[in-house]
Amino acid sequence: MAASIEDLLEEISGVDDPIEELQCLKTALLSIPLRDLRDSVSGQRFNVIFSLLHSDDKEQVELCVGILERILLALGPVTLAQSYRAELQGGLTHPNDTVKILALTQIGRMVEHPEASTEILNNHDILAATICCIGEEKMEVAKQAIQSLSKLSHSKPGLDKLFQTDLLKVIKDVMATSDIIRYRIYELVVEISSASPISLGYCAKSGFIAQLLGELTGDDVLTRATSIEMVTSLAYTQHGRKYLAQQGIMDKVSNMIKGADTDPFSALYIPGLVKFFVNLAIMDSPQQVCETYPVFQNKVFEMALDPDPAMIGVALDTLGLLGSTVEGKQVFHKTGERFKAVWLIMSKIAGAGATELRVRSLDAISQLLTLQLEQQTEDLLALTESWFLLLSNLPMDMIRNISIQPFPELHCAAMRVFTAISSQLWGQKLMISTPSFMEFILDRSAGQTKDAKDAKFDLMGSLVCSSTAAEILGSQHYIRLKTYLREGPYYISPVVAVCTEGAD
Repeated sequence: MAASIEDLLEEISGVDDPIEELQCLKTALLSIPLRDLRDSVSGQRFNVIFSLLHSDDKEQVELCVGILERILLALGPVTLAQSYRAELQGGLTHPNDTVKILALTQIGRMVEHPEASTEILNNHDILAATICCIGEEKMEVAKQAIQSLSKLSHSKPGLDKLFQTDLLKVIKDVMATSDIIRYRIYELVVEISSASPISLGYCAKSGFIAQLLGELTGDDVLTRATSIEMVTSLAYTQHGRKYLAQQGIMDKVSNMIKGADTDPFSALYIPGLVKFFVNLAIMDSPQQVCETYPVFQNKVFEMALDPDPAMIGVALDTLGLLGSTVEGKQVFHKTGERFKAVWLIMSKIAGAGATELRVRSLDAISQLLTLQLEQQTEDLLALTESWFLLLSNLPMDMIRNISIQPFPELHCAAMRVFTAISSQLWGQKLMISTPSFMEFILDRSAGQTKDAKDAKFDLMGSLVCSSTAAEILGSQHYIRLKTYLREGPYYISPVVAVCTEGAD
């Protein structure tokens, strides 16, 4: 097979219109398993393919990119750095975006390898051209450049090269191109900062993080909205949160929420501020965050009662995320009547309105009602039961009626509520005491989509795995549940055809 590749390369170099030969080469390369391809292409020189990239013929360029993707993937990073560094550098300034993405992808592979990365770090022009790709119009090109450059943060030499040479000026020059490009550079900075406390130190010393944090309180509300997303990403790591706390950012965001009431454009950035605190609460402690920054919890409750569907949606998601933790449940319970009012609104939204909000409300309800086995203390079981019974006069019927409406996503969301209560003793008692409920969930004819079948199967699995289900539901029902589980989610009962003697 190696000989045929060599022959095809010779044929390609000897014709003016190599489209047919390129297609043959691509087919030949695809026919070789990747594990065997390295032996087939080692020793070959593919400069002719790189040279054919310099063409106005889009089909030819696309074929060459497809061929090179396959070939370069088979070659090791060191071979790439030693044999094709100049060709890849040329790809970074190619007018075709797919060629740029090909070059950036391979550079990303090389900077991850200790020996190959040295070759790249010693080539200022490649790194400068890679940085400039962040300013390209096509987002895919910029994303790949950011991804490749962020890998430099995995080593001190990489960080030194980016932040302690004139490449820092290249980054700042690209950053000054436009608002959009500035935020792409922020994205790179956040990616690098998230790698380790050391890499965050480099970014902080360069002044990029201070500049980003300064944009939180800028005059442009769209800039605020975008910057809070970036700052939230920075808070995903423990060292990132520690740095933000040292800079007083938590207090600043809290004050921004307080001041939003007097800002007519606050709807553009308030969801981002709330998500910032949600992230802190999930990463650290819901109780600590809600108690330290009560304005956050108050704002979530306000948003749940807001007429704006966008605000309601963010509130529902937030309530569900916080309420999925035991601490979050306890924090909400402490607010007493305030949370009850919100809960009743959630019930109302789940029962009627736009399908998307109904699903988000049902999902939040299921998260708030869920208790893992080790969390099922007497107090918490009493709490989730009281919340469920507060949904309506007949909550089991309410959720079941939602599940039989002709919207697959509502059916699945309702099933998730039943799954949430299925491992809790009070939930199983409600199931067996609700007329025809067991027949309803065992009926395979309800919910015919794959997602619906999977949601039903999850409910069955939760019941069967419960140590109290056999006793509470009765042996007959329990055996049917186990049979359902054994047959799988997509089982179809065989149809028995009865033939009558003498029938046509």
